[in-house]
Amino acid sequence: QVRLVESGGGLVQAGDSLRLSCVGSGQSIRTYAMAWFRQAPGKEREVVAAVTWIGQKTYYSDSVEGRFTVSRDNAKNTLFLQMNSLKPEDTAVYYCAAIWRADDTIPIATNDYRYWGQGTQVTVSS
Repeated sequence: QVRLVESGGGLVQAGDSLRLSCVGSGQSIRTYAMAWFRQAPGKEREVVAAVTWIGQKTYYSDSVEGRFTVSRDNAKNTLFLQMNSLKPEDTAVYYCAAIWRADDTIPIATNDYRYWGQGTQVTVSS
């Protein structure tokens, strides 16, 4: 069982930056593929970024490519999302997710992930 807790969300202005963190507990996330998803009001949950278990491969959605960076520190059981040049359309609840996957594949579908955090709100004002 893996428990995930996100932090770092908040209210910022367009163009600002935020860094989200997701700390895992219960067991090591070392052999888990991990991802950040987001869900805006009235919209489906969508993948933002994902990373393989040792961080050698990453995936970004088109809407955040070049602005967001996903990284992980397995020694600290932590996943990060650096978000730069934030836009109002980035406003959403951001969730981290994990699935055991000790290979180089990157799941990007919501149903691919077993463990989820409770989410952290990111609000970007114009």
